[in-house]
Amino acid sequence: MAGSTETLGWWLSPWVLGLLGLCVGSFLNVVAHRLPRMMERQWWADVAAQLSDADSWQRTFGDTAPKPLAPTSQELERRLEALAPLSLARPASRCPSCGHAIRWHENIPLLGWLRLRGRCAACGTRISARYPLVELVTGLLFAGLAWRIGPQPAVLLWCGVAATLVALTAIDWDTTLLPDSLTLPLLWAGLCAAALGWTLPVTQSIAGAVVGYLSLWSVYWLFKLTTGKEGMGAGDFKLLAALGAWLGWQAILPIVLMASVIGAVVGIGMKLGNALREGRYVPFGPFLAGGGLVVMLAGLDRVLGWIGQ
Repeated sequence: MAGSTETLGWWLSPWVLGLLGLCVGSFLNVVAHRLPRMMERQWWADVAAQLSDADSWQRTFGDTAPKPLAPTSQELERRLEALAPLSLARPASRCPSCGHAIRWHENIPLLGWLRLRGRCAACGTRISARYPLVELVTGLLFAGLAWRIGPQPAVLLWCGVAATLVALTAIDWDTTLLPDSLTLPLLWAGLCAAALGWTLPVTQSIAGAVVGYLSLWSVYWLFKLTTGKEGMGAGDFKLLAALGAWLGWQAILPIVLMASVIGAVVGIGMKLGNALREGRYVPFGPFLAGGGLVVMLAGLDRVLGWIGQ
């Protein structure tokens, strides 16, 4: 029994999980790059299906669908079928500039980028420093969670939460999208983990999901009714609901406070540096995810103490 405990402790140590985090971070780079493109393909497929639905046109607009719609739908379907397969596993990673296939030793997390000095081995095109940064951050998060939680299987659950938050942060920063394919499984996994007794009491998890969703939902509608504009997307509601499911309703206030303050500081800095994107806004999801990670690493009691609760 003692031997098995020591073995488990070694496998779930900060060093081992930190190395695992580096590898997971490499995969998260793929997720952040490809998942939005996969979503776009699906949207165009949905458009093609809708254009071919004459009955839906009739129900919606009250007249016969224009004849050009059917050929347009067929053209979209033909173009989509002609595209190369795209998934999180296919095709193999290549340089976007020259098409050079990334070899295994060039793809070693963090070390591969350092060895190449941040440039493609074939054409010399600069490789963004974000790739090793995502790997390093994920590795540090895994190690930090292992250090705080200790060598118990539950730490793997929290590492999975951290990895999902890193992916959501990268995607939202790039595209202002928070995919349902990540936020909803994160929400349901948090509720299921609580129901199975692996995290917090299930009543706190349910309350956290409800408070998380309704708090931002209420702010959204208040802002829209007051200004006529949309201040955030529904993905933010779902992300905060997921964080509430994992961390409990008491974590919602500190997460929102941290996200708001840090987001405002970053937004002001970007505005002064003329770095704001079109529309002059900063996505809120990365800061919600960051607030959740702080609570996970520091502990809820300590974070509540920071805000005097």
